[in-house]
Amino acid sequence: MNGIIPLYKERGLTSFDCVAKLRHILHTKKVGHSGTLDPGVDGVLPICIGSATKVVPYLMASGKVYRGQVTLGLATTTEDLEGDEVARQVLSQPFSLTDLQAAAAQLTGTIQQTPPMYSAVKVRGRKLYEYARAGETVERPTRTITVTAFTLRDAGTFDAQAGTQTIDFEVSCSKGTYVRTLAVDLGKKLGVPAVMASLTRLKSGGFTLDQAVTLEQVATAVAQDDLATVLRPIDYALQDYPHVALSEKLWGLVKNGVFLSPAEIETDPSIVPTVALTYQGATKCLYQWSATKQQYKPLKMFTVE
Repeated sequence: MNGIIPLYKERGLTSFDCVAKLRHILHTKKVGHSGTLDPGVDGVLPICIGSATKVVPYLMASGKVYRGQVTLGLATTTEDLEGDEVARQVLSQPFSLTDLQAAAAQLTGTIQQTPPMYSAVKVRGRKLYEYARAGETVERPTRTITVTAFTLRDAGTFDAQAGTQTIDFEVSCSKGTYVRTLAVDLGKKLGVPAVMASLTRLKSGGFTLDQAVTLEQVATAVAQDDLATVLRPIDYALQDYPHVALSEKLWGLVKNGVFLSPAEIETDPSIVPTVALTYQGATKCLYQWSATKQQYKPLKMFTVE
């Protein structure tokens, strides 16, 4: 049982809850997710089964797309609506779409971001949320992230009575991006408190929301002995790499970790520094060019079977 399940994570479940439930449904312990989703966030959560757990880093490295809402005029401890309110500034009038887009543009590209206190980032061996729950503060390291697109299609909805403005957004970003922090930073650019009001992950690991399956669908597939309908091959995580099919002779060398010359796999290392090697239709490993050795060497072996 090896492959990737593009799971639809419901709100109210942690990512580990999903892993635990799938271990029970599939009767296997070798299950891992490819990037945490907060309990209040729903959407695509690729889950790796069996030897597919080896491709988790490659799934996590792929870009992610989110759709959500940000509310201007208030802030919370957790940067989303799960936390306690810590600031409020009544808006007398809504921001224009031009102002909103100008602020979002400043948060696009390669930028620095400080993770929220209520996050699983570790500092001195403890997770930030452990410090936060204990009422302690700690200096948080900034990280470099890439926001490919931060799109606001309109000025959203203005609640004159509450003095808040809620805007729909869509974000395409790199791994390690905290979208709720992005929402808060949007408010900072505008000079007002802000909070992420809702969030759905539309894409992760190459999987889109319309490809995702529920825990119930997985359970049904198992009961009907039809797991193939929800389990995707390991190769799904490696689609961005050029693929080369191996002969039986070359596969015999590769599964023993032998280095290969560009001529043997008919690949130009100046164009293809990393290649996925397949045998009988299945991706077996990744090989990477070594300028020192002037050969392709093993980068990641997925299976020798």
